[in-house]
Amino acid sequence: MSYKHYEEYNIEITDEIKSQYQNIIENIGEDVSREGLLKTPERASKAMQFLTQGYDLDAAEILKSAMFKESYNEMVIVKNIELYSLCEHHMLPFFGKAHIAYIPNGHIVGLSKLPRIVDVFARRLQVQERLTKQILDCINDTLKPQGVAVVIEASHMCMMMRGVQKQNSVTTTSGFRGQFEKIETRNEFLKLISADLS
Repeated sequence: MSYKHYEEYNIEITDEIKSQYQNIIENIGEDVSREGLLKTPERASKAMQFLTQGYDLDAAEILKSAMFKESYNEMVIVKNIELYSLCEHHMLPFFGKAHIAYIPNGHIVGLSKLPRIVDVFARRLQVQERLTKQILDCINDTLKPQGVAVVIEASHMCMMMRGVQKQNSVTTTSGFRGQFEKIETRNEFLKLISADLS
C-alpha cells in the first residue's frame, strides 16, 4: 500500500511559488529535472506556505477563544516554548525558546493559547525584536492583565551558516509591561525562568 500524505494548499499559490523555486534551482546551476530534485520545487513551495501560515491567523482571536473569569492574581509563567521562525533579511531559520508571564486582572487564559500565539507571530518573516514585541502587545492588549513579560532566546542561522559564522551565539530579547516594569517583579520572573524546579 503506497503512502500518501494529504495537506491542503491553494493550488494557484502553490504552483506560482513552485515555479519561482524551479527558477532559483536552475539559476544556482542545478538540474531541476534530475531525480532528486523533481519534486523539490513543490515541496519547497508547500514548506514555505507552512512556515508563513501565521499571516492567515489572528492571535487576539485565539486568546479570546479561551479567556475565563478568575480571581487569581499571581504570576502565571509558561517557559521554554519552542519557536521556529524565518529571518526576514536572509529567509534563513532562527529558533529557540520563548518565556512568557502575565499577572491576571480578572481573567486567565487557557495555557495552550500562549504557545499558540508564539507560533502565530513566529510563522511569518520576522526579526526577533519585532516578534518579542508582537507577542507582548497581543497579550497586553487582549487579556489586559496587570503585567506581561516576554523573553526570547534564539540562535540565528544567518549568523551561524553565513556572515560571521558564529555557531555558539544566542540572541536574547525581552519586553515588559505593567507590573513587570517594577524591578522586583521583573527579577522574580527572570529568576523563575532561569531555575530548574524539577
